[in-house]
Amino acid sequence: MILTLTPNPSIDRTIDLAEPLVRGAVHRVTAILDQAGGKGVNISRAAVAAGLPTVAVLPAAPDDPFVHELIAAGVHVQPEPPTGDVRVNLTVTEPDGTTTKLNTPGAVATAASLAALEAGLLQHADDARWVVLAGSLPPGAPVDWYADLVRALRRTSTHIALDTSEGPLSAVVAALPDAAPDLMKPNAEELASFTGGDTARLEADPEAAAAAAATLVEKGVGAVLATLGGNGAVLVTAEGAWHAAAPPTNVVSTVGAGDSSLFGYLLGDVRGGSAPERLALGVAYGSAAVGLAGTTVPNPSQTHPDLVSVRPLDLSPGGVA
Repeated sequence: MILTLTPNPSIDRTIDLAEPLVRGAVHRVTAILDQAGGKGVNISRAAVAAGLPTVAVLPAAPDDPFVHELIAAGVHVQPEPPTGDVRVNLTVTEPDGTTTKLNTPGAVATAASLAALEAGLLQHADDARWVVLAGSLPPGAPVDWYADLVRALRRTSTHIALDTSEGPLSAVVAALPDAAPDLMKPNAEELASFTGGDTARLEADPEAAAAAAATLVEKGVGAVLATLGGNGAVLVTAEGAWHAAAPPTNVVSTVGAGDSSLFGYLLGDVRGGSAPERLALGVAYGSAAVGLAGTTVPNPSQTHPDLVSVRPLDLSPGGVA
């Protein structure tokens, strides 16, 4: 079972434009798509599509249309008392696949609302193969709340995956190895934020990205899946490092591609795949996702791990991949 926590869920509203976005101009909209979203929610959706049991823990009223949409999609939802309405995040997509995101902050969390989310999560943790802590924290949440949750979850039998950014990510990194998850999924920008590297170089250079990811493994993280946009992803564990190149894809929307990559990796683990197989499936899922509108997650029939090329990386001084 895949258990997800989305503490700051969102209605993801995607607006497709017929022409490139020009600041200050009037544009013609070709389509609008609303989807119940958030990183953890996206992973639970992907689990349902792959036939895996999942529980999504999130703050929302039981009768909220957001919850009903997920239930209709087959997601088992554990709603906890919210402090306000589910936020709306806006994505503007241009014809070439370029996306512009406008994210709202969400309702202000309280100590009571955070405690309810933690209790709901721990209620199911021992039954889960993976617990995924995903997305931004709502206003009012302590920046180190994810680090505290990792510590609490390490007292259970589950595996812990973390996908977040900015302050919450920095707080977890600062708390290593005490708050080390089994898996972290940063992108190049997030890797650069705590290694001091250059985002463009890390995204373009798999060896540099893997070397940056290895600093987390050295501090106790079990595995690091670092997504590199069109350059695929790298996986670093204590046993080795690998790069997977993404197959050619017609880009429709990049929103949610990282969530799909993370799920693909988790699915590979549930299936008992090797590290290179888990990486290949992760990249296959991410590549499939960018070819779909909005934050739509792919199903297994839309993914093609056989088209993903994986090579080992040598991170030793003077090593050659």
